[in-house]
Amino acid sequence: SWMPEFKDLSPMLTTDAIAERIMEILPYKRWEDEHLVITGGEPLLGWQRAYPDLLNHPKMAGLKEITFETNGTQKLDPKFKHYLIDWAFGSDEREVTFSVSAKLSCSGEQPSEAIRPDIVCEYQEAGHVYLKLVVATEDDAEEALEAVDIYRAEGFTGNVYLMPVGGVESVYTLNNRRVAELAMKHGLRYSDRLQVPLFKNEWGT
Repeated sequence: SWMPEFKDLSPMLTTDAIAERIMEILPYKRWEDEHLVITGGEPLLGWQRAYPDLLNHPKMAGLKEITFETNGTQKLDPKFKHYLIDWAFGSDEREVTFSVSAKLSCSGEQPSEAIRPDIVCEYQEAGHVYLKLVVATEDDAEEALEAVDIYRAEGFTGNVYLMPVGGVESVYTLNNRRVAELAMKHGLRYSDRLQVPLFKNEWGT
């Protein structure tokens, strides 16, 4: 999703085409209780002003819940922020969630750039927010706890999940139980990678 040589797998489509493709994969070809997740790359980088066109599309009228999977470093465009507030809080049935996967130093990111509590706390004004931190070792967990303290000090109130490293089963199975134990030890929640034992690294899952 982020390497230039694979850009052909992420074509530019019109809003009509995107809405039509979404409808094609819905189980009943209409919105029931399905949940739309927008991921990336980074879905809040450069696309914020395009989302209202999609959400306002007639075929999206039945959508009740949307999640943005973000690294938590991108500020909300003011117009988009107010749009989300109106979209969600203007209806008792709608909900906006920000799934924030903040990057720890083991990912190669600099903490000063990756840990942005000011931005994540602003997300709370537009919807529900939770943190998801990917860890493999006790040192990773300690760094995650330090990051959580930073977020809390800034006013973050959401839940925090630890997730094991591992995009393939051989790596995942070395980490999942240990990370679950670390989560229990530190009073955090555990987020599984269910797609790994179910589908391995299969395309399209």
